[in-house]
Amino acid sequence: MPAFPRRKPKHGNGHAAKAPRKSRFARFRRQPVEGGPRKRSRGVYLLPNMFTTGALFCGFYAIVMSMNLRFEEACYALFVAMVLDGLDGRVARLTNTQSEFGAQYDSLSDMVSFGAAPALVIYEWSLRGLGKIGWIAAFIYCAGAAVRLARFNTNIEVVDKRFFQGLPSPAAAALVIGFVLMMYDLQVNGMQYPWISFAVALFAGITMVTNVPYYSFKDVNFKKSVPFIFVFLIALAFALVSIDPPKVLWPIFVVYGLSGYAIYFWRLAKGKPVSIIQTTEDPVDESERR
Repeated sequence: MPAFPRRKPKHGNGHAAKAPRKSRFARFRRQPVEGGPRKRSRGVYLLPNMFTTGALFCGFYAIVMSMNLRFEEACYALFVAMVLDGLDGRVARLTNTQSEFGAQYDSLSDMVSFGAAPALVIYEWSLRGLGKIGWIAAFIYCAGAAVRLARFNTNIEVVDKRFFQGLPSPAAAALVIGFVLMMYDLQVNGMQYPWISFAVALFAGITMVTNVPYYSFKDVNFKKSVPFIFVFLIALAFALVSIDPPKVLWPIFVVYGLSGYAIYFWRLAKGKPVSIIQTTEDPVDESERR
């Protein structure tokens, strides 16, 4: 009697079932992770980092313009960088998009815009005539900005928020480029007064790494109602600045640059040196780094 081949057993009758055929694209599929679903990789926030990137571009633009001896455009580009630098942290707080990446990116942008760019601007405008002494003064300013930013990032949790530890890098840049812009507006050749530029760059660079306290204005409550006279004073300030910005702004920067020393010696004479150590337990806002 002829023997007929038996049918292959179906799945579930005790015999091993045939493995399902895999698709040729199976190896490209996301594989499950042990211990739960895979977490999506976190990107970066676009809005606040756009302002930081704009400030970085302004710093780079100022470097290019100073190399082309177009100092007025370089100075105004750095002023725009200051505005953008002041907005990125506030935008991050308003939109709740603070991140460690944004804090570090902001510091690197500040190093270009308020460290390297002002040093190169004042060197090309005036310090180049002093030879080695000129570029040493520019380097001292650049190194002071780097140390200032690194120290700020490491001491943010212990420094009193009411004061900056040393001259802030944007204010130091304003002091340097404000001087260049004012002298350029007066049609004064920077090569005629290199030692004044040397003193300005050296003062700004050294003051950034001192422990002199500078008021930060962070405890000012802008949501609080104020008398009407304050609105009038603000309008008056804008009107005065608009008369001749180069000649009005630089004296303001000088006053702020000297205000830290005035506070320090005034409190020291009273026997109450200003403490820059954090005395409250307020949470640290990462977006305030600069």
